[in-house]
Amino acid sequence: MKIVVLDGYTENPNDLSWEELEKIAELTVYDRTKVDDHSEIIRRIGDADLILTNKTPISREVIDACPSMRYIGVLATGYNVVDVAYAREKNIPVTNIPAYGTDAVAQFAIALLLEVCHRIGHHDRAVKAGRWASCEDFCFWDYPLIELAGKTMGIIGYGRIGRRVAEIANALGMRILVNNGHPVKDPAGFAEEVSLSRLFTESDVISLHCPLFDSTKGIINKDSIAQMKDGVIIINNSRGALIVEQDLADALKSGKVQAAAVDVVSEEPIKETNPLLTAENCLITPHISWAPLEARRRIMEMTVQNLRNYLDGNPTNVVN
Repeated sequence: MKIVVLDGYTENPNDLSWEELEKIAELTVYDRTKVDDHSEIIRRIGDADLILTNKTPISREVIDACPSMRYIGVLATGYNVVDVAYAREKNIPVTNIPAYGTDAVAQFAIALLLEVCHRIGHHDRAVKAGRWASCEDFCFWDYPLIELAGKTMGIIGYGRIGRRVAEIANALGMRILVNNGHPVKDPAGFAEEVSLSRLFTESDVISLHCPLFDSTKGIINKDSIAQMKDGVIIINNSRGALIVEQDLADALKSGKVQAAAVDVVSEEPIKETNPLLTAENCLITPHISWAPLEARRRIMEMTVQNLRNYLDGNPTNVVN
């Protein structure tokens, strides 16, 4: 048997080991594969049986061109890069890696919020540029400093990550409103389940933790922003397309939205034309919420286990 990893670098930039996969079958690892070059994807898969991908798409065309393909493992939770319906037709199981990054992603969401509240990076740079040494007062600040205790956080999407964010925000003294698109099973005692409209109107901070479905695409847009409090803060480290980016940029410019912090955008890597790049009071990080070593180690371990379970006739984390 042969295993091909189409885009292994982001999972393992040489601080982890592929050794356990090498024990299973002949292994070929490509750091990167061009996502828009189907011929290259097909050539690299070749006659491999077991395919591992992160963001390299496995389309109907690719599946048809690679008849040896028996299994597709996604090195992430989201699996929209694979034509899962067609893979099912071809009796090819597709597996993913759920829950590996709950703590890391929730921690990062709160880090984005705290950076908005305190602008620690900016003030560190200002001190090192000599501005504190030359200051007439014992302190200075360039942005409004925000205390979170007593404020309301609205969380859209109340799965594992949303719940963990709620726990941390509650520990900071925040009131928690949640909307999950459908009734929440066993919400935490401190979290109040509300309609989306009420969440928009009552929240001081809105944090997005929902999957990208047709029903959630563009959920943050000029109409929903119009329902929000003046000066709301928006956090997104879920999926970029949850936000209509031009609408958010306009709201930041007008001051309707006081600040936004995002770790994801609609097209990645970010395009130079993305309106958030020049938007006022918008912090952007390069899709790294998921990437602490501890989280990536869990991805590697679960990838190996998913593959072993499939070969043992007991597949796990199958999404199709």
